Amino acid sequence: MRPPVKTEIENLLSKAIGEVFTAGDASPPLEIERTRDTQHGHFSSNIAMRLAKMLGKSPRDIAADIVEALPESDQVAAVDIAGPGFINFRLAPDAFHAELHKIICAEEKYGNSDLGGKRKVNLEYVSANPTGPLHVGHGRHAAYGACVANLLIATGHDVHQEYYVNDAGRQMDIIALSVWLRALQAQGQKFNFPAGAYQGEYVQTIAAELGSAEMPDGLFEALPEDGDAQLDLLIQRVCEALGEEGFDAILEVALDNILADIRDDLGEFGVHPDEWFSEKSLTSSGAVDRALKLLAENDVTYEKDGATWFRAIDYGDEKDRVVVRDNGRTTYFASDIAYHLHKRERGFEDLIDIWGADHHGYVARVTAGLEAMGQPTECLHVELVQFVALYRAGKKVQMSTRSGDFVTLRQLREEVGNDAARLFFVMRSNEQHLDFDLDLAKSKSNENPVYYLQYAHARVCSVMAQLAERGLSWDDETALRALPQLVEEHEQSLMLTLTRFPEIVEAATLQRAPQHVVHYLKELAQEFHAYYNAHKFIVDDDGLRNARIMLVLATRQVMRNGLGLLGVTAPDKM
Repeated sequence: MRPPVKTEIENLLSKAIGEVFTAGDASPPLEIERTRDTQHGHFSSNIAMRLAKMLGKSPRDIAADIVEALPESDQVAAVDIAGPGFINFRLAPDAFHAELHKIICAEEKYGNSDLGGKRKVNLEYVSANPTGPLHVGHGRHAAYGACVANLLIATGHDVHQEYYVNDAGRQMDIIALSVWLRALQAQGQKFNFPAGAYQGEYVQTIAAELGSAEMPDGLFEALPEDGDAQLDLLIQRVCEALGEEGFDAILEVALDNILADIRDDLGEFGVHPDEWFSEKSLTSSGAVDRALKLLAENDVTYEKDGATWFRAIDYGDEKDRVVVRDNGRTTYFASDIAYHLHKRERGFEDLIDIWGADHHGYVARVTAGLEAMGQPTECLHVELVQFVALYRAGKKVQMSTRSGDFVTLRQLREEVGNDAARLFFVMRSNEQHLDFDLDLAKSKSNENPVYYLQYAHARVCSVMAQLAERGLSWDDETALRALPQLVEEHEQSLMLTLTRFPEIVEAATLQRAPQHVVHYLKELAQEFHAYYNAHKFIVDDDGLRNARIMLVLATRQVMRNGLGLLGVTAPDKM
């Protein structure tokens, strides 16, 4: 079901255009927008101006023909032609009354639609390297991705949420090395812990599970000064001392511990991926070999300096990319494009990836890989999430991930609560840097957006409690008959705002912009609080009382539905 009020106008216009325009499918698509000023009506269309060149007539003449051909509707009170040929529609009170009834009847499904047509979507987000706890930046990814998933599901998409576990590669080797070195130190071995290794206390906690560990001879002899080269040599020496199986066993202990912590953290945050996809499985399942074979068959790889290269430049990338190193090991890029091909092989029509802003360079290369493997480039949609800065008492909180000096997502949630974290993370566009004010997030004031929104919901619950205390009840039938009594300016404005919710949900979905829902809910809460402060709901007049209760119940339902899309609770009391 599409947004009902807007759909009615679309249907009326479509029928009228069919009467004045006979070129069939050549007719431009309808564009119907809310007016900025309700003095000009509630909806407006520029279709007459877009038809002018095709029909060879003035837009105002075409608008007049369309208006004359419009079928009658009990939801439209008046239609006017404005300016160069805009067609403005003013809704009848019955349209708003019918919408209030739909909200009450639909309950949590109000705002849902079949826009997606069950299209299969793979949504990958967070996908942080399992080398330590999630930090606040990962929290923004999680909140944003979960909201996008909720929006897609609400609009009829078949969504599969996925966390890509980078359980292979150099970073996992470094965390395994870090854990093993801490185990040595725990047994009294004295050495300078490498600056480039992982420093957090969680490393020592994991190391305690390893038990005994022996220092191999010459482990720290003749180490290069370069930090990366130093780590690589240490990893090589530890692998030689322990054997591949021994080193992998340490890696698995580290992976299991960190991944379990990530699962718990996300679960407590209300984020539940449908699948935790292992990077290692791409190799074991043959997916990487399959992708490389396909590139070779399409003649888009070549050999150079002992390595295998992909002709990425031919597909819009800035340079060619190595897929197999000169040592025979495949690159992260090879795994990445194999992973995306694997998604398509699993039947997903749309691939939505949510990456950090520092991964912007990967977009062109992954797109190039998909195209070279015969996949449509339009199937890939990448959303980049900018960084988060925490502020406490007006001062920026310093953070460094590798050094272990960072604020974890769990710490943030414990300080400000899940609701504030979820809402604050998606208040701004994912493409904008986010300054997270910890003091504001914890405040119990109207300046705190999460408090302001939840308070609107709780206020309606309070009204219903007062109604029960007075021995009164709300009656749906009485309310429906009395809705014409809702003539106050606050009531008219609130009803108009409520009818916008389905359109907001669709727009937020199409633009993958949950901040639209936040902004809408702020406006709705403002409208409701103003109404609450200006009028009594529990009045003596039975009809008016029931009508007003219906209006505030509809407001509560839309507020609850909107907060639900954002992963924020709707408390009955504050």
